[in-house]
Amino acid sequence: MIIRRATLSDVPSIMLVIADVVPAMRESGNYQWDHTYPNAAAFEEDIRVNQLWVAEFDGEVAGVAAITTEQYPEYASVGLDVSETAIVVHRLAVSTRFRGKGIAAALMQEAEAEAFRRGIKTLRIDTNTANQATQKLFPKMGYEFAGEIGLGFRPGLRFYCYEKRLDKE
Repeated sequence: MIIRRATLSDVPSIMLVIADVVPAMRESGNYQWDHTYPNAAAFEEDIRVNQLWVAEFDGEVAGVAAITTEQYPEYASVGLDVSETAIVVHRLAVSTRFRGKGIAAALMQEAEAEAFRRGIKTLRIDTNTANQATQKLFPKMGYEFAGEIGLGFRPGLRFYCYEKRLDKE
C-alpha cells in the first residue's frame, strides 16, 4: 500500500471510490453522504490546497482522506476548543473492495504524521452516528469520544466527535 498526496488526475478514481462507498453507507442506514456530496469539486479543492491523500493498493486508488485544519464550529458544543489548531480528517472513504486491509487506519496514521510534521498536537474527526465501522476504528487509533453534535449544513443528521491529543502520549 502507498499513501500519497492526491493529484487532479486521481479525481476520476476517487469518484469511483465514492460511487462504491455511498450505496454501501446508505444500505447500512448511514445517510451522511449522497449523490451530491462529496463531489469532484470538493476533492479538486482539497487537491488545490494540498490537503488530500489517497491510498493505493495494487496500483489502484482504494481510499481517500482530506487531512485539514478545518473544524466545524459545532465541535465547541462538546467542549472542544475550536480556536486551537487541530488536524481534522474529512471525507475519509475506503472502497468496499478493499475493506479489511488497513487502508482507513493507514490514512489516519498519515493524518497523525502530518500533525507531527506541522507541530500540531491535536487531531479531530467526526462521523455519522450510524457509521459503525469508524466508531470501532477511531478508539483503536487512540481517539477519545468527545460527544454528539448536529451540523448546520447536514440537517437531521447526528455526528460523533473524536479527539486525539499527541501531547498526552
